[in-house]
Amino acid sequence: MRSSSHSSVTDIEVIEDFSSTAKCDEGFLRVRRLRCQNRRADGTASKVYRVDVVDRPRLDAVAVLVYRRGASGLEVLTRMNLRPAAYFRRGQEMTVPDPTTYLRVEEIVAGLLEPEDKGEQGLRYRAAEEVREEAGFEVKSEEVQLLGAGFFVAPGILSEKIFPAAVDVTGRKQGVPQGDGSPLEEGSHLQWRPIRELLEMCRRGDVPDAKTEIAILRLLAEQA
Repeated sequence: MRSSSHSSVTDIEVIEDFSSTAKCDEGFLRVRRLRCQNRRADGTASKVYRVDVVDRPRLDAVAVLVYRRGASGLEVLTRMNLRPAAYFRRGQEMTVPDPTTYLRVEEIVAGLLEPEDKGEQGLRYRAAEEVREEAGFEVKSEEVQLLGAGFFVAPGILSEKIFPAAVDVTGRKQGVPQGDGSPLEEGSHLQWRPIRELLEMCRRGDVPDAKTEIAILRLLAEQA
């Protein structure tokens, strides 16, 4: 188990909310506000309606299930990460009341794909780089197992696809994860969990991260 030296983050303070003055095409996320029509086979069209689409500057991401084989079976490495979007749900009206603050969210290793990452080789390369940076394990790209096609998390809003992958690090020595130096990595914490326990945590909502659950299910299906 490892954590950064900045392990005492207790809150994320909003210094300024400049939503009303920010442009849609600036910042880490870019909102495209469109007016659209449905075109039909008979030549007619629907009424004009609005569509908002959220893009990242780099469109897609890879998520990596880092696992090892132990006496009790498969174990998965997870990270506790600061997640402002989940944290800022607090105080808002919810259909299902939820007392959890979500300052940190537990999830598997993941990272954005770079423009030079092309095809399956590019997915494997970026997965290996993220494992080194976020988990501290040196793996070769050819050791990375791709777990099927990419998937959308919220296709009505987000254009991003996540490509799930896995890598076996049984018997490997773990180094110190270097991270990317972002304030969002303050207090990041790594831990191993039995794979079935982690899956149950996903289903209970203790680990409310879709990519983690999907990657676990796909790996278990591959090994069935």
